[in-house]
Amino acid sequence: MDDGFADIPTTTLADILGRGQVLDHGVRPLWAPLPRIAGPAYPVRCPPGDNLMLHAAIHRAPAGSVIVAESGDLDYALAGGNVCATAQRRGIAGFVLDGVIRDLMEVREMRFPVYARGVIPIPGTKAAVTPLGEPAQCGGVTIAPGDIVVADEEGVVVVPAGTAEQVLADARKRLAKEEAQTLDDWAQAHRAKVDAALAAGGFSG
Repeated sequence: MDDGFADIPTTTLADILGRGQVLDHGVRPLWAPLPRIAGPAYPVRCPPGDNLMLHAAIHRAPAGSVIVAESGDLDYALAGGNVCATAQRRGIAGFVLDGVIRDLMEVREMRFPVYARGVIPIPGTKAAVTPLGEPAQCGGVTIAPGDIVVADEEGVVVVPAGTAEQVLADARKRLAKEEAQTLDDWAQAHRAKVDAALAAGGFSG
């Protein structure tokens, strides 16, 4: 099912799912142009200053997964160049991190997709064990294993696994309708909608 989302823009998904399934704007592409990624979430939780479980996940997440990490702080890097290279080698689609990384130049040169809050040169420790296969919080959204994560330059959207089939069908219908509509048609409908809203609010200009 995640393969079906590979060509669906996050803007379309956001229109369908609403604000609650969109990560906040602080989780953003760390290099550009970053390709769109789509895949089942493999969530992990990392306590403040520790990145052990993210490092564990790169050896356990199935190929095609998007590793999603909840982080306890922005003071220590969750991952660096070697971690990203190993994840890429294993077929991980990308990282979506509510935290920071380091070795950005290496990550950019290998073209591994990372959506995160930024960069810092100091690494975290590897001591805190938390469960794998449980939901994590990232960018204000609770993400469960198997939810579909779609990320592009517009942002990151999470499609709940239980609704993925219907959301994908709705997205394809929406895109087909938009493709069939000319700009003139859109502008006319848009003007009518705006004028109706203005009139409802008492605007007479």
